[in-house]
Amino acid sequence: MLKMSNNKNFFQNVVSEMKKVSWPTGQETARFTVIVTLTVIFFLAFFYVLDLGITAVIDFL
Repeated sequence: MLKMSNNKNFFQNVVSEMKKVSWPTGQETARFTVIVTLTVIFFLAFFYVLDLGITAVIDFL
């Protein structure tokens, strides 16, 4: 019986903590998604160019 009481208390605490969370608005979520996508694309291009450069140097040697 003690286990069921602990589960109930756990879920009450989860609900209590979730009410304290500051959730982003839809506009903030969209903006953050764009920022993350652009950052990933930038690093993808950067490392692709770096890889091409290293490959060219190795082939030159």
